[in-house]
Amino acid sequence: MNPGLEHLNPYPFERLAALRLPLQPNPALAPINLSIGEPQHATPALVLDALRDALALLSKYPATKGSDTLREAIAAWLSRRYRLPARAVDPTTMVLPANGTREALFAIAQCLIDARDPQALVAMPNPFYQIYEGAALLAGAQPYYLPCPAARDFMPDFDAVPDAAWARCRLVYVCSPANPSGAVMSQDDYRALLALADRHGFVIVSDECYSELYLDESSPPCGLLEAAWADGRTRFERCLVMHSLSKRSNAPGLRSGFVAGDPAVLGEFLRYRTYHGAAMPLHVQAASAAAWRDEAHVIDNRAVYRAKFAAVTPLLAAVTKVAAPAGGFYLWPEVDDDDCMLCARLIAEANVTTLPGSFLARDAGHGNPGARRLRIALVAPFDECVTGIRRIVDVIAAR
Repeated sequence: MNPGLEHLNPYPFERLAALRLPLQPNPALAPINLSIGEPQHATPALVLDALRDALALLSKYPATKGSDTLREAIAAWLSRRYRLPARAVDPTTMVLPANGTREALFAIAQCLIDARDPQALVAMPNPFYQIYEGAALLAGAQPYYLPCPAARDFMPDFDAVPDAAWARCRLVYVCSPANPSGAVMSQDDYRALLALADRHGFVIVSDECYSELYLDESSPPCGLLEAAWADGRTRFERCLVMHSLSKRSNAPGLRSGFVAGDPAVLGEFLRYRTYHGAAMPLHVQAASAAAWRDEAHVIDNRAVYRAKFAAVTPLLAAVTKVAAPAGGFYLWPEVDDDDCMLCARLIAEANVTTLPGSFLARDAGHGNPGARRLRIALVAPFDECVTGIRRIVDVIAAR
């Protein structure tokens, strides 16, 4: 067996299931689940139509590299979204389709890490998406948890990492907008990390699956490729970004995303994926190309989330320390109670499920940075989100 298996931590939702097992949810109230980041807005008709129209392609094997049509649609979207010159992203060598970001985030570590290297570190933010940790362990590396203090809005504090740790890093994951805090990395943050990558020779993987959900329509979050180009890195050296249609286009079941960036790294990743068996089905590619070419549905989607944040954040702010995030669809309130105990109370008394913040972080010697926080996903319909937050407020206020 892979020795990394014995070091895997239970997934947050396994821990949540164990937490709720002995509980009896309030039967007088309809259940509301605000724990999982599964978009529930309608998938755009243009995606469904393209998927349906391409079903005849089920008779053909897809290429791991993806179709020219899909890669060109992705490259054009990247240039529009991140204000890059036309053809700055070469669709032939700088783009690979992926079956969602989760699959690619895990697979890239298996490609980049030399399991024979006992010193290999994979750095990741803390709190974090647990796939980063599992990918590191199963690749034979040791996770290194980047401090992300509340004072820095839960953005990684690169200056707090000793040079000895950077020297052992082979791969660094970042996430912007961040899961769970919604904080956004600035161009200066990315540039600081790029300088460290040059000095120490690691690859940066930027998980940008929440990039199209942001509150200020006039100020979309910066991305790694945008920062790299501004820094004169026209070949995006040591940079990979991962994007998904799950959040942007409300299509989590499509399992569609992409990896883009450094062609030298992507060439090796393509070779790995050819053996990995990760080709995207052709009808999914057709639907994905349609989604990446359209922006109207994404603008509408942001407006729906913006209305939810406007409605519920002031309610929750009356009993917790919370602010609407710069990006994403989570609230990350600080509470006075133990987060696991409060989560249990919310299930038992209000029939509302949230996720304890401590399940999304590790104690790396300075306490668990997710402790006394909840992650609340505003993915349900508007009225359900408002009702759920009102119930949460009532339970906290009654303690």
